[in-house]
Amino acid sequence: MVLVVVGVWLVLAVFVLAAWSRINARRPWRVAAVLLALGFSLVHQLMFSTVAEDAFITFRYSQNIAQGNGPVFNVGERVEGYSNFLWMVLLALFKTVFGAEIIGTAVVLGVLSTLGCVLLAYVLVHRIVRRARGAQDSAPAFGVAAAVLIAGAGGLAAYGPSGLETPLFLLLVLCVCLAVSENRCVVAGVLVALATMTRPDGVVIAVVAGIWLIVRAARHRVDWWAPAGFVLGALVLAVPWTAWRVTYYGYLIPNALAAKSGAPLGWQLEHGWEYLSKFAVPHGGFLLLAAAALVVFAVRRPKGEGTPDPDVLTARSAIWLLFVLALVYLAFITYAGGDWMPAWRLLAPVPPLLAIAAVAALGATGSGVRTGAAPSPRPRRLWLDRTVVPVAVVLSGLSLFVSVTHEQMLQRMHDWRDAIVELGEIGDWLGSNLPSGTVVSTFANGALSYEAGTHIVMLDVLGLTDEHIARHGQRDQKLDLVGHLAQDYDYVVNQRMPALAITTGVGYTDSQRCGADPLYAGRYLVATFRRVGTDKWVKVYPIREQATRIIETLDADPRFEHVPCG
Repeated sequence: MVLVVVGVWLVLAVFVLAAWSRINARRPWRVAAVLLALGFSLVHQLMFSTVAEDAFITFRYSQNIAQGNGPVFNVGERVEGYSNFLWMVLLALFKTVFGAEIIGTAVVLGVLSTLGCVLLAYVLVHRIVRRARGAQDSAPAFGVAAAVLIAGAGGLAAYGPSGLETPLFLLLVLCVCLAVSENRCVVAGVLVALATMTRPDGVVIAVVAGIWLIVRAARHRVDWWAPAGFVLGALVLAVPWTAWRVTYYGYLIPNALAAKSGAPLGWQLEHGWEYLSKFAVPHGGFLLLAAAALVVFAVRRPKGEGTPDPDVLTARSAIWLLFVLALVYLAFITYAGGDWMPAWRLLAPVPPLLAIAAVAALGATGSGVRTGAAPSPRPRRLWLDRTVVPVAVVLSGLSLFVSVTHEQMLQRMHDWRDAIVELGEIGDWLGSNLPSGTVVSTFANGALSYEAGTHIVMLDVLGLTDEHIARHGQRDQKLDLVGHLAQDYDYVVNQRMPALAITTGVGYTDSQRCGADPLYAGRYLVATFRRVGTDKWVKVYPIREQATRIIETLDADPRFEHVPCG
């Protein structure tokens, strides 16, 4: 698959470099270039082909909705253990209305959302540059350069087919930027509400875009109805959604966020800085391009006689919005501490935002700046126009190289995929054999819980889907898992008393391991099972008074055989 991706990138690179002047002059050539960028994005995503562990939490919620149980993780327990409401509802809708399989739907929607980001990058940059330079000198090749860069962004490609909401979130953010730049502020408000319903981080986007509109209104660039319309558009969805959430779940803050909060600020910032520093090196090309473009853009301000054309001011303002959004979002994720997933999942929107802002900035300054004075001869085309496309092609190739070679990218994603498949097999084994209503505690509450089925009650010891642990559990920094510090094993063992506990977070082990986890040692026994025909093992903890029956039940499955310790 790697060779296919490299081959498609080479075709794209040769075409764009060879046909640059034709891309600027003729629409069919632009269409062909954008289609090649979309093809590159598609194969780049398929190269990763990993459905993320956390996505299965949302899948279980969607499955419960489709089955008529409501938006719950365990039937009868109203706990808001997700933070991607819109994504969850979309998956449930396709399942309920069309009978579409949830995992496949999530993968397809994620891939399509990523392709939408590539296409929207072209549209957004093209419109901004056309505003700044005029219809006669719109240089649409800059839009193509942006599409090529977004297609090469490794983090976005990695999480395109992941089943997570990341691509949809970025798509909605880009739609917000397009809407506000076109002065469609009510639409932008509705879109930012949808982004917030997709990820809580949308609040950051809402605040930045709102301040941007207020500043523009204060400088008399737009009417005060613009920020007012933005707020009203957001409230149309945000108010009823929030009212429903508080009524249904009983809390304003989602349980999933409550479980991830409470770490000391210093510890959080330390991990956030480490997350950022590790992100910066493999994404240095995007960061350097953005820095260079920002300097050029800041230096080449509108000059000359007369007042700058209003379209120029709008274009420049939109570019500043993109830069500020990217930088504020980067700072916010750093403050939040990052997370543990491969390929810097939480920062996946940043390189695309920086790339779009940078290309738009260079395009807007590449041929001078129009003013409201009398028309003058077309400004001399600068070197920026001739270098942006080659730079974009090279940078997308370097990003692809990072996707293939960096330890946090392709290999880590595929190793993660293998572990997720194994956790799913274990979950299916438990769900196929244990009686309905059996309570199972788990450390990795994703694929294992989803494959076990909604008839099994899954207790998440890290609290994402358990209200008590999330809101009242202790925070253990020794776990060293950003966003996964909450725990209360006394509550798990002595109050919930699951019939079975499973502590693996990585799937099978390569040997029989009989050591008892001290957290379960008193009330639970150790039972080890071998996957028939393999050297793969799994250790479970059946509660002592039911151990014999549970072991016999699980041993009856022909896929696994019980091998006593000792």
